Amino acid sequence: MGSFPGHAIPGTLFLVIGVWHMWCSLIRYASNPKSFQVRVWNPVPGFDGRLKYLELYVIAIGAFFDLCIEFLYSTHLKIVVHGVLNPSHMNDFEHSGMLLMFFIFGVVALLSEKTRYLPLPEGALCLVASAAFTAEYLLFYFHSTTHKGLEGWYHFILVLLIGLCILSTIAGALMPTSFPADLCSGMAMTLQGLWFYQTAFTLYGSMMPDGCLLKDNEVKCHSPEHEIRGELLANFQLFIQAFSVLVAVAGAYIYIEPKYGRSNYIESHALDDAEDQNIISSDR
Repeated sequence: MGSFPGHAIPGTLFLVIGVWHMWCSLIRYASNPKSFQVRVWNPVPGFDGRLKYLELYVIAIGAFFDLCIEFLYSTHLKIVVHGVLNPSHMNDFEHSGMLLMFFIFGVVALLSEKTRYLPLPEGALCLVASAAFTAEYLLFYFHSTTHKGLEGWYHFILVLLIGLCILSTIAGALMPTSFPADLCSGMAMTLQGLWFYQTAFTLYGSMMPDGCLLKDNEVKCHSPEHEIRGELLANFQLFIQAFSVLVAVAGAYIYIEPKYGRSNYIESHALDDAEDQNIISSDR
């Protein structure tokens, strides 16, 4: 079935990384549209040390932390029973496999960027990231936990958003100068993080639709009409989140373009050059 923390923790990771990716994508495009390049991760500007790779550390450490919760804490270390994987915790093992893929991506990207042992181009890192999203997609599509009714509808929408993450990341590998592909990747991750939170609050929190309740570790509705009403509410929630992300992107670009835009960059450098010329002339 799942739990509130089980959805909120990965939701936080996807939301933070997604918002950061959108912000950096907009700044890089506004700074120089003609030389724009897709990036599967974005360094922290102004730092040359470890803080430069903060995003990759967040991915690797966050995925490893959540992996330990799923594989060690949730199973109470009862991993093998009678020589086989504990059937009571298959859900936790599946989530662990998904998190392992994101941990591998974080480690591979760090090795590629910080060492000479695994130099990979940006397109290859995009494909590694898409492999992690594909593992997540397969997890939620072929879940050992049978998602039925309202719970199934929320997870079906989640699967669609994960699919969008896969497509946008692969598009970034195939079209390395495409700003829409790069921005869409950040938006898809942001929406996935928001939907993890929406699922947590709806199915395990205070936003359960009228006529439905969590009982015996399963979401049950009093009638098909209540279930349909809950699914329609989920559609509306998805629309609100998608619209909000679009408005946030537009607002961020309106703020970023005058501050980081190429025209402002050229003007500032032209002023610097003029000042340098005046200094040279005065020295003569």
